[in-house]
Amino acid sequence: MTLGTKIIASAHYVPSDVVTNDDLAAIMETNDEWIQAHTGIKERRMSLQGENTSDLATQAARLALAQIDLTPADIDLIIVTTFTPDGLAPSTAALVQRNLQAEHAWAYDISTACAGFVFGMSTADKFIRSGQYKYALVISAEVNSKMMDFKDRTSTVFFGDGAGAVIVSAVDEDENQVVAERMRTIGDAEVVHSGRVAPLTELSADNYPKTDAFAQLGRQVFTEVTELIPQHITEFLADQNLSPDDVDFYITHQANLRIIENIADQLVQPMAKFAANVVYYGNTSSAGIAMAFDELNRKEDLTGKKVLLTGFGAGFTYGSLLLQF
Repeated sequence: MTLGTKIIASAHYVPSDVVTNDDLAAIMETNDEWIQAHTGIKERRMSLQGENTSDLATQAARLALAQIDLTPADIDLIIVTTFTPDGLAPSTAALVQRNLQAEHAWAYDISTACAGFVFGMSTADKFIRSGQYKYALVISAEVNSKMMDFKDRTSTVFFGDGAGAVIVSAVDEDENQVVAERMRTIGDAEVVHSGRVAPLTELSADNYPKTDAFAQLGRQVFTEVTELIPQHITEFLADQNLSPDDVDFYITHQANLRIIENIADQLVQPMAKFAANVVYYGNTSSAGIAMAFDELNRKEDLTGKKVLLTGFGAGFTYGSLLLQF
């Protein structure tokens, strides 16, 4: 029997602390007018109560599980996409597995930065189609705030914390929702990077691992994304005998509102087709698409609709996944 993949539940979770542009202006040289003009962001959530990435991921997973008649013991696979993990080892997914007491699930992380949810969904789809696994939990979670240099106003003002989760199930091919995909990577270590650990240059008792804060070349990121992503989307859709007009909803990485507007303009599509939560959540890296999908899933009847997920982030890694409901 040919199997397909179906999303049977979605949820998202954000920390309770709201950080406005004025809050940031109180600790760095910036202001609300500049931030909104350049990014479209008004506020974001930050984990200021000690919640780490695995905590946000666990909460989103529990909210998704609460929507359906499944228990953690029913989950076969847990994938967490993040580039702000609790640590290098154990994986954040392993901590979520423990927190949920999902005793039958094996778990691991995927690190493709802000493209994470698309790559996580693509990976889960392959495991589901193999016939060995029935239910997979895909979670994208980020605590970007812990990686920020709060003296770097060019980067810090963009970011917020949050998590989104979906549960996917094996179904007959006629119920399949994952129609097509295209993933790409262009190796680039400098445009966006975070958490790098330098190798030793000598043996010393003073050696201790140190990580760098998040950093990006903002103007270069904007240029690369707005030149590459609309072309990527157009060509991908053309390979499916579709045009941008045929897509009902677009969910792109929630980098900033100006990038989303630029992509919409180049595709000659109305912003009403583009899910956007960046205004009040900020750039939540890999979690943004997952969170926006959950919001769209709650607001719209997606029956019969085509939804395009497009992620792009450090690496430079990007990709699209076409869903048909």
